Amino acid sequence: MSKMMKIAIVDDEQDMRQSISQWLALSGYDTETFASAEDALKGIGMDYPGIVISDIKMPGMDGMQFLKKLMGTDSALPVIMITGHGDVPMAVEAMRVGAFDFLEKPFNPERMSDLAKKATNARRLTLDNRALRRELSDGGQLMKKLIGSSPAMERLREDILDLGQADGHVLIDGETGTGKTLVAHALHAVGARAGKKFVLVSCAAFEEEQLAKRLFGPMMPEDSQLPAVEEARGGTLVLEDIEDLTDALQGRLLGFINEQGILGETRIIAISNLQQQDSTIESKLRSDLFYRLAALRITCPPLRQRGEDILALFARLSEQFSEEYGCEPPQVSAQEAAQLLQAPWPGNVRQLINLAERAVLQSRRGQGTITSLLMSDSDNMQPVMTTEGKPLKEYVESFEKMLIDNTMRRHKGSIQAVMDELCLPRRTLNEKMAKYSLQRSDYL
Repeated sequence: MSKMMKIAIVDDEQDMRQSISQWLALSGYDTETFASAEDALKGIGMDYPGIVISDIKMPGMDGMQFLKKLMGTDSALPVIMITGHGDVPMAVEAMRVGAFDFLEKPFNPERMSDLAKKATNARRLTLDNRALRRELSDGGQLMKKLIGSSPAMERLREDILDLGQADGHVLIDGETGTGKTLVAHALHAVGARAGKKFVLVSCAAFEEEQLAKRLFGPMMPEDSQLPAVEEARGGTLVLEDIEDLTDALQGRLLGFINEQGILGETRIIAISNLQQQDSTIESKLRSDLFYRLAALRITCPPLRQRGEDILALFARLSEQFSEEYGCEPPQVSAQEAAQLLQAPWPGNVRQLINLAERAVLQSRRGQGTITSLLMSDSDNMQPVMTTEGKPLKEYVESFEKMLIDNTMRRHKGSIQAVMDELCLPRRTLNEKMAKYSLQRSDYL
């Protein structure tokens, strides 16, 4: 989350509320104050974007009752309790109920700032995780993450929608960094199992014995997890790096699939990350298992085959990182746009994400160019020309679309502002937006 965390201060003493608020505001926090627990409950609900600091002893609803109400609404909300001298047993009880920590009067303001920092960091992580879980269960949101209007991306989205409704097992392959795990999430989210379990296991992350236990059990008594085949029952089991399964484990997986029958209760999505020119997933898996897993197949397109999607992605990523770092996104020249389009991108979208972040950081310092980043890329991405040439007209149109898109985004859909900046008459701008399928409503 890029927004500043709030701190709700609840105390019936006005002087105490104001002093705490002023100190935390000086420390960079966005504070709001409440004179009673009853008032605070009206403004603090599930997913409150911050933390609570509350006195224990208050008229009406006291701090302990207030804490219990908050925990009933959102048990992960960090609440710091302020106790009087000698009220340690009450503070211990508050911790048992679910308080994040407590401060004993008279307290050190620095100690309060330290606790506030820890609590807001914990809250930010909680809210980020919740947002991610919601996103990963929302097929529409996931499909929006698959940005791009290239024919390759149109086909990918169509494949996800078609195969998501089917019931067979799926094999996803493609180069590293092309978004295979995101596609697996999307397949689950748009299908009939969307509300069921989604369990992901990396076959490359375990030794054979550990992987066998993680997939099939038996789990040790101290383990809190079920074996993956049990945990995912009725839902989707995703196996990343499927090529790393040993012959023995391939046999056990095939046995599990055969036990389920043709229309298995659990859907398996296998992800292959094979990159070697002389090795294929077909050669790594026993044939009977391969044909069961590859009943349906999706290949994620490499970035270099996605044309102007590269510029759209770079613009979107630059905007996101600029918001995160509090600066303006870097301006892309026509030459740099051509180089972005021509680069081979061995690391695909993951490499583009890294490049966009570095471009924003160096732009904030007023140093470097996108060209220099391309040439010094850690993957030794040079020269920055592919063997697939394009007509000049395509480069010009891609750059023009990116320029209008960026300007519309920056001005939040203000046609007049875009016309003024790009020195375009209204009719010309309308024609170009229609040509590139840019809708003003997308920027409002």
